[in-house]
This record gives sequence, C-alpha cells and structure tokens, in this order.
Amino acid sequence: MSEREFNLTALPKKEKQRLAEAGIEADFTKREGTFIQEDLEVVHCKVEQEGLELLSTQEALQKHDWLKDYLWQCMSPDKDEYTKAVKEGPFNGYFIRALPGVKNLKPIQAALLIATSGFVQNVHNIIIVEEGAELHIITGCLTTPHISKGVHLGVTEVYIKKGGKLHFTMIHRWGKDVIVRPRTAVKVEEDGQFISNYITLGEVKSVQMFPVVRLKGKRAVAQLQSVLVAPPGSQLDVGGEVICGAPQARAEIISRAMTTGGQIISRGRLVGEVGGVKGHLECKGLILKNGFIHAIPELVAKTDAVELSHEAAVGKIAQEEIEYLMARGLDEEEATSVIVRGFLEADIEGLPAALQKKLDEVIEETSKDLL
Repeated sequence: MSEREFNLTALPKKEKQRLAEAGIEADFTKREGTFIQEDLEVVHCKVEQEGLELLSTQEALQKHDWLKDYLWQCMSPDKDEYTKAVKEGPFNGYFIRALPGVKNLKPIQAALLIATSGFVQNVHNIIIVEEGAELHIITGCLTTPHISKGVHLGVTEVYIKKGGKLHFTMIHRWGKDVIVRPRTAVKVEEDGQFISNYITLGEVKSVQMFPVVRLKGKRAVAQLQSVLVAPPGSQLDVGGEVICGAPQARAEIISRAMTTGGQIISRGRLVGEVGGVKGHLECKGLILKNGFIHAIPELVAKTDAVELSHEAAVGKIAQEEIEYLMARGLDEEEATSVIVRGFLEADIEGLPAALQKKLDEVIEETSKDLL
C-alpha cells in the first residue's frame, strides 16, 4: 500500500492533548508504527520495523487472500446486534501482524476517532502474533474535542500462535453522549501470553464490553486488568472471561472501579475446563458521592482438578483513612485526593514509561476533578 502520513504535531493544542490522554504520541519516533482512523477514513498508516505489518482491514483483506480464513473465526457475526452491524458494514479498522520470531522494539499505536457528531463508527480489527513473536499495541479510542455524541461498534479478533506474546492496552476518551460497544475475542496457543489493559477515566454515556479469551494450548496465560471511573450520567458494563481449556493454563482478571455518580457493573468469569489450570479474579470498587457498583464474579469448574479463586470488595472511603492523613497535616480534600489517586494508580506491566507517566498525570487530575 502507499503510505499515508498525517502530522499530529500540527494539530491544535486541545486535540493533541486529547490524543495524548488516549496514549497516542504526536512524536512518531516513540512508536514503531502509527495508524489513525477518523470515522471510517484512514488518514495515517505507517510502520517502521521490519517484520511488522500494519494495514487497514480493508486493504489487508485485498492484499492477503488467506486473511479470509481468520475473519469471523474468533467470533460469530451473529453474536449480537452490534456484531451484525459491523459485518453488514461499511466498516474499517486495523490489521496488525508480527511475523514469526519478531519482537517490536517500541509499541505500535492505533487511534480510532469519531470526528463527526452523531457518527456510527463500525470497526473490525484483526491482530495476528505469529509463532515466537512479541507485539505491543496501544489503542486510543476517542472523539475529537468538539464532539460529544456518536456510536462506536468495534470488533477485534486476536490470534496468538505458539510462544507468542501480546501486550494490548486500550484507553478510552469519549464524549458524554457516546455509546461504545467493543466486542473482542482472543485465541491463545501453547506457551502464548495475552496481557490486556483497559482504561477509561472520563465522560461517556454507555460502555458495554466483555472480551472472551480462550487459552487453547498448554501453559497459555491471560491477564486482564481494567481501571474504570464512572462520572455522573455514565453507565459502564465492563468485564471479561477467560476459558482455560488446556493443562497448566493460567488466568487473572483484576478490576478497579470507581464511581462519582455513574453506574458500574464489573463482571469477571473464569472457566476451568481441564485439570491443572489456575485462575484468580479480583474486583475492588470505590463509591464517591452518589453512584452504583455491582460486582459479578463467576467461577466455573468443569473438573475437580482446577484452582479458581475470587475476591471482591465495594464501599466508600473509610473515615479512619481520611482521619489518619489529616492527622499528618492534610486537609480533608487533600486526604481524599491522596486515597483516590492511590486507588486508581495503574502500574501496568509492559506500559512504556512515557505513557505510564501520562496516565499517572491523568489520574492525578482526575482525582482532583472528582472532589
């Protein structure tokens, strides 16, 4: 394909800031590749490292006849009304592939933007990590600053081959009247690893997502982590399922959810299908001001030789914690901010230092704004 290049540094300050808050670097030298889609149009698509492929989904399907064998193999298009809408199109999205044994030195970043008010964005992404490869992807899903209304329907199919590893970080930065329906399915083969991080800290009308990961090979590993903040008027129904279908598979689902007036349903489901698998599920919820959190942990054991565990805790900030910090010189607002910041802090494995710093800054500002 012909490379298309888009100059992020020339954007207005507010737009660059919004992209940065979704993990998208304006300095492309800090990324191994960059993909930017506005509504359905791909405005930038370029990869630097040998052995990595980065194309729009539509272009990839035209270039690779074999890719049709991957399309809709992780997930049925009849899963629900949203997957059907993506199948019927029009749709676009990204195709990212790491060839066998290739390890990307810096992350690939992908921005999926809604730039037209009320636009319905249909996205179908395909990620393939070939045998022994390692891939790091940061996806920022967002609206441009002047847009508050839209619909994002996103299907992502992920294939991790034997010994492959994928770090996948998704950061949402939507408008207050945006409806978001991501649908993700992952297959992990022997000795493969899938590490997923999902972060949403700002306004959104409704998010509903429940990725399903199937550990199909021996010693396959999945780690799902989410950091959620629900401001007033928002509804977050977020979780994930890991199906341990091979011996010595390992799974972990961790969620930190905080509401300042919005509603959160935090779901987690671990399934042990064979003996010798282990899994742990953890949900911590914090209620500030008014709000609602419903934690739904599920453990399903189909044999007596599995080890599955869960813990969940939901409540408000303990008064003794505030008093402890106030006794050391902080006022009540400062003490509350410190506790909130500590609750939300996301030390995410594999996150680049620059993005971790940016995330810490956003959490710092969020903790102040919430009070």
